[in-house]
Amino acid sequence: MNDRITLRFLASPTDVSEDGTTVQAGRVLEWIDKAGYACATGYSGGYCVTAYVGNVHFTRPIRNGDLIEVDARIVHTGRSSMQVVVTVDAADVRDRVFRPAMDCVLVFVAMDEDRRPKQIPPWSPTDEESSQLAEGAAGRIAARNEIRDAMHAQAYTDAGTTPREQFRFLAAPSDVNWGGNAHGGIVMRWIDEVARACAMSWCGRDSVAVYSGGIHFLNPIHIGDLVELEARLIHTGPHSMHIAVHTRARDPRGGQWRRTTLCMTIFVTRDETGGAADVPQLPLHSDEDRRLDAHAIDLARRRAELAPLRFAVERTYHGSGRSR
Repeated sequence: MNDRITLRFLASPTDVSEDGTTVQAGRVLEWIDKAGYACATGYSGGYCVTAYVGNVHFTRPIRNGDLIEVDARIVHTGRSSMQVVVTVDAADVRDRVFRPAMDCVLVFVAMDEDRRPKQIPPWSPTDEESSQLAEGAAGRIAARNEIRDAMHAQAYTDAGTTPREQFRFLAAPSDVNWGGNAHGGIVMRWIDEVARACAMSWCGRDSVAVYSGGIHFLNPIHIGDLVELEARLIHTGPHSMHIAVHTRARDPRGGQWRRTTLCMTIFVTRDETGGAADVPQLPLHSDEDRRLDAHAIDLARRRAELAPLRFAVERTYHGSGRSR
């Protein structure tokens, strides 16, 4: 069964952030979406759409020129949906010692020729590692739905006083996926960029994403659509900035705005030693500020209660072969 794919390539200068050395989180999110899409379409035998991305943990920076390995595997299926675990490992191209840089879970939905969900073959694990990942993925479904409902229930109005950043532009032909819409990886890069701008404006320093969760894709973005992203800082910890991002789109010639994506992402800023630096604490002036602050704390609690994905073997490589 074609249920796994691995991509290998070099991180290039066009992938790095303003520091000129480390790859921006938004670019990594593009990589995982492409690998996940390739895995899902290979398994389902047709076009798929990204429905959800969650549990995105950035564990170490990726450097310009690193050799990158992105591994995507099916770990659970529904009638038309596929949960795909994606891991990103990076190595100095000279020694080929790969180390974990990121892991996450994506959900794709298989579509027929009329762009309606289609039934796919059921998937079953074949070894210890896939069994453990399947168990973990299945156990997250209910919690993921509860987190989605909690995020949908929040209202973001002008009564909120906390910092926000807004981007607005037209979706370009270069953003297109194989189905004619803006692909999920591009949208995730936009989310990272607007959230990063919001974080940097608050702390006054360069900021990096350490976690993204609950990225729900609600409606497609068509090429030529007017796209609007709004990032709002809703909670600060001693070293963290929790930012809610909402995306909407419409035909620029007229028509109604439609919600396309919502997400929660966490940023930190680094001190001189490379550790997470203190950030200014967010004042809460309005009832909406306090409600959204409590919402961010609740989401963090819900995520902390989830068992981590269990890999049966060490994600470490030596030379050009796996140490497994």
